[in-house]
Amino acid sequence: MKIIIAGAGEIGCHLAKMLSTELHDITVVSADEDRLEQVASECDVITIAGKPTSIETLMRAGANEADLFIAVNPDQEQDINIVSALLAKKIGSKKVTVRINSEEYQKAENKIMFTELGIDSLFYPEKIAATEILNLIKQNTASEFMNYSHGKLQLVVYKLEDGSPMIDRTVEELRKSTDNLLRSVAVSRHGETIFPKKDTKFRLHDLVYIISKKEGVEKALKLSGKEKVFVKNLMILGGGRIGEMVARNMEKQAESVKLIDLKPERCEELSEILNKTLVINGDGRNSDLLLDEGIKEADAFVAVTSNSETNILSCVIAKRLGVPRVIAEVENFEYIKLAEDMGVDSVINKKLITAGRIFRFTLSNKVRSIKMLTGADAEVLEFIVNTDSAITDAPIKDLNFPQDAIIGGVIRGNESFIADENTIIKPYDQVVVFASPEAVSKVDKFFL
Repeated sequence: MKIIIAGAGEIGCHLAKMLSTELHDITVVSADEDRLEQVASECDVITIAGKPTSIETLMRAGANEADLFIAVNPDQEQDINIVSALLAKKIGSKKVTVRINSEEYQKAENKIMFTELGIDSLFYPEKIAATEILNLIKQNTASEFMNYSHGKLQLVVYKLEDGSPMIDRTVEELRKSTDNLLRSVAVSRHGETIFPKKDTKFRLHDLVYIISKKEGVEKALKLSGKEKVFVKNLMILGGGRIGEMVARNMEKQAESVKLIDLKPERCEELSEILNKTLVINGDGRNSDLLLDEGIKEADAFVAVTSNSETNILSCVIAKRLGVPRVIAEVENFEYIKLAEDMGVDSVINKKLITAGRIFRFTLSNKVRSIKMLTGADAEVLEFIVNTDSAITDAPIKDLNFPQDAIIGGVIRGNESFIADENTIIKPYDQVVVFASPEAVSKVDKFFL
C-alpha cells in the first residue's frame, strides 16, 4: 500500500516505524524538519517537508494516488488534521483517517457529517485510552482486557502470582481442567513472547494471555492467584483529558473519586466540570500528600499525567501503601517492561492503542478489530469469515496456519466456543486470532 502520514509527532513516528516493517510505501509529511530527520534515521520512509494543508505539498507526497492518508499532527492541531485529510481525499487518496481531540466530533450524528464530507475514520487517542482504563477498572484484576460480541468471548491477561494453581501445569492440563471454557494463546516471560504448545508449562510471574468464554473469566481469575477487587474508592493522578474522562465516568459508579493535579488553574477548571469528584491541587509523587488524601482507602489508583516517570513512580508508591490495583499511562516504550517489573498492574500506551486502530486499514476488510498489546510482542485480531476464505478449507491442524499465530475462539451466531486443532471454521464466523507482528499479513490472507 502507498500510505501518507501527515504529522511527525510521537504517534506519527510510531506508525511510520510499524508500517514500514510491513513493506508498505510510506511517506511522512511535516513542517518540522528536525522531526522528519529523526523519522528518516529510524525507518525506511520518504519524508516531505511542508505544511500538510498545502495542496502543493500533498501532491509532492503523492496524495493523488495514496491508498491511505493518516492525519496525526499533535492534538492541538486538530483543524490541520481535518483540513489536510479533506484535501487529500479530494485530490485522490482512497481512504483518510484523522486524529481529533474533541468528544463532540465522535457523537453519532456528527460522525455521519464527517463521513459525508469524505473522512473514513476519526480517532481520539485520549478517549480510546480512557475507555481502556475504564474497562480495566471494571475487570479489576486483568492486566489487559478486550470484549468480543458483547462478551461472548473475552481476552484477559493475568500475571501469575504466588499460589496460582496454574504454576507448573501445562497448557493442555489447563484446557482439560476448565472444561474447554478458556485457552492460553500466549505467554510473556522475561520479555519474550511464547506461543504455547500443549506441553508448555506456566511459571511464576508469567504474563498469560487467555481467550475465554464469558463463563470462564471467573475461573481464569481464580487460576491466576489473584483476588477480585471491587472499585468503590478511586484516586486519579493527572487532570488532563484522560483523567477528566475517567473521573467523569467513574462518578456514576464509584462511591468516591479523587483527582490530583499539579496545576492550580486546571484544578479550578476541573472543579467546575466534574460533579462528584474531589479535585486536589498537589504533587502525586509525594507519599505524605497521598496518605493525607486517603490513599490507603483507595481500591484503585490511576496515574495519567503527561510524564511516564511520574506515573510509574506514583503507582509504585500507591502499591506500597496498599492499593490493590494500580494503572499507569506509560508513553516511553522502554519503560513499559520496567513498570511491569516494578509492580504496576496495567500499563496504557496511547501510541499502541492508536496504532491498532489505524493498522486495521492496511489489512483486508474482513478485519473487524485489532489490538496491539503492551505486555507482549503480539497482536490480537478479530476476523469475519468470507464464504470462500481459505480458513474454511479444512480443520485448523491441516491448514498450514502460521506457527506464531493461534486461533483462540470462534463466535458463531449466538454461540461461542474455544478453538482447538480439530475446529473447522465456517463462513460468517467471528474468529479471534493471536499473532506475532510478523505473522499478521500471513494470517490476513487466510480470511480474504
